Amino acid sequence: EPRPFVYLPFAQRDGQGFNLRMVLHARSGLGAGETYAAIRREVALIDKNIPLQEPMPISEYMKFSLLPQRIMTGVAVVFGLTGLLLAGLGIFGMVSYSVAQRTHEIGVRMALGARSGDVLKLILRQGLRVTLTGVVAGLAGAFAVTRLLESLLFGVSATDAGVFAGVSLLLALVAMMASYIPARRATKVDPLVALRHE
Repeated sequence: EPRPFVYLPFAQRDGQGFNLRMVLHARSGLGAGETYAAIRREVALIDKNIPLQEPMPISEYMKFSLLPQRIMTGVAVVFGLTGLLLAGLGIFGMVSYSVAQRTHEIGVRMALGARSGDVLKLILRQGLRVTLTGVVAGLAGAFAVTRLLESLLFGVSATDAGVFAGVSLLLALVAMMASYIPARRATKVDPLVALRHE
């Protein structure tokens, strides 16, 4: 939530302190250079010794003032994407290992008439089951710590249903993609080779 501000007329300042600054917001139909020259002329009429910094458009000023928040957001995004990548790799590895361990079972199922689509659904269901367990645990943990993070949020509530639903769907999609390759490989198992392997 934004902090409250109080604006005082400049004439009420008693001149204490050396860090006395004033920010002017000028609206002009002129270009930036012409506007700055006009401001400099007007200030010089009041006092020639007042130093002026280089002007910048308000959009640039806002960008600069929000730089720390942008950096922190970027760091959080990098960590989030790294975590998502690691989760996807973990699910991929777990499902691949499971398929390798269940080669004989898959061969028996296919020998008894299971179609490739049935095997694909079986393996994908396994990956989604693990993901669903993780999402439920993650949502419970997220709801538990929302009070701690509420002060860092602006424009969105700590328990925003859209954010929680979107993240859950994203994780389910990543799990589907990570499970699909091993599941597709499982559909290529030759029943005779799998049975002979045992």
